[in-house]
Amino acid sequence: METARTLVLVAATVTCGLTAGLFYAYACSVMPALARVEDRTFIEVMQRVNVAILNGWFVLGFVGALLTTAAAVALHLPSDGHRALPATIAALVLYGAAIGVTRAVNIPLNDELEKAGAPQGIADPAAVRTRFEARWVRFNVLRALLCTAALGCLAWALVVDGPH
Repeated sequence: METARTLVLVAATVTCGLTAGLFYAYACSVMPALARVEDRTFIEVMQRVNVAILNGWFVLGFVGALLTTAAAVALHLPSDGHRALPATIAALVLYGAAIGVTRAVNIPLNDELEKAGAPQGIADPAAVRTRFEARWVRFNVLRALLCTAALGCLAWALVVDGPH
């Protein structure tokens, strides 16, 4: 049981780290770079990214972090796994909040951007961008912070779950 707990906790830490890193990379590089391009280019790139990101590798990290963290909580429920339980529960709550932000804010904004149509045919690309960019960026930073905090909790769980 101890080996299973450790392996699942490592998997949760890795997948959560991948997702935290993705959101962090957007916050520090992708979105600041896109802030410097003209409106139609911004819209086109974000529309393409929103399609390209829906792939197995992304799902492996994004959904995998949720599933493996939930499994880590379940495996740490027995009395001999309680030392890491508070940290794994905190990680699950934080990561769940990041998913909630994604579903409530970022995905609907992505959908709105897609509905705007091809960038060349948008009458007022500045207005489309204005409705999207600042809010998407703000909530992406929140997702990055939540995932990073969850990652920290999982790392701490590995420390306290270490050799007995």
